[in-house]
Amino acid sequence: MPVALKTGEVLRGRYCIRERIGQGGMGNIYLADDLRLEGRHCALKEVEHDRSVPAKLLKEARQQFLHEATVLARLDHPNLPKVSDYFSIGPRDYLVMDYIPGKDLRLRMLDAKQGNSFLAEEDVLGWANQLADALTYLHNQTPPLVHRDVKPSNMKITPNGLLKLVDFGLVKALVPDEMTITVIQGRGTALYTPLEQYGGDSLHTDIRSDIYAFGCTLYHLLTNNPPADARDRFLHPSSMPAPRKLNPAISPRTERAILWAMELHPNDRPASVEDLRQFLIGTRELPPRPQGQVRIQNSLLHIVKGKPEQVILWVSAGLLIISLVASLIP
Repeated sequence: MPVALKTGEVLRGRYCIRERIGQGGMGNIYLADDLRLEGRHCALKEVEHDRSVPAKLLKEARQQFLHEATVLARLDHPNLPKVSDYFSIGPRDYLVMDYIPGKDLRLRMLDAKQGNSFLAEEDVLGWANQLADALTYLHNQTPPLVHRDVKPSNMKITPNGLLKLVDFGLVKALVPDEMTITVIQGRGTALYTPLEQYGGDSLHTDIRSDIYAFGCTLYHLLTNNPPADARDRFLHPSSMPAPRKLNPAISPRTERAILWAMELHPNDRPASVEDLRQFLIGTRELPPRPQGQVRIQNSLLHIVKGKPEQVILWVSAGLLIISLVASLIP
């Protein structure tokens, strides 16, 4: 863990550290005063690269930081904090963005839980609509940007009701045929991370990874219970209760939308955030899934992959049934 900066320390002659407001394996997040713009508070995200890696990889990581910081600085959307500056000091890189005060959605959910109640579905769906705006904006960039750390604690509500997706910690540009190094960085929070994201910085991660985390976020906010880890769900499908079992007040439509977004296989999720939004707010029906066909295909695949003697046994049984049926036909 990098050594934290001290209160009162000034970076680049402009940003005076007030306090540390977050931390992670790659560095810390600080609240700072902008000495150039009186009264402005900002958040500084610090990245300290692993100096034990080969020099070539370290150089590539820092170049990637500069590239991604440049991309983020160009973004302009009401539901995203504005990135205003980025710089390096020694082995550390810094990203400067708007500071958003107030409680995050995780704390709001915990307040409701402590009061033996749930957040109102209407409020959660209103926030979901704004989150969809932010993610659609990111996904429509060229190349698309994937946030990769959508979760309740990364969302705050301003006094006028505006949702802000506050942490650009894992944003990754999806550049075809290019293996990128994510440096503003990490792998996401386990409870909201889809199976494909555990593979690291490969091209298997796409916008549907954010859709999975979107569904997990709605699950957590509406049930007061964290979603089961995707790996646990893969091994133990019954490990995650349906949302309405935990909160019967959730509408059936919202439950179906959540479970659709949380499908383990990316191909079974909505193709876009807009598809999820349209179903969630009632303008689009969930497409039917050929579950019976999938089960038949999986059963046949299981037989084919079995031991040779098992395959012969099944084939013989099949031929016997066919001959019996044929003998009964006049």
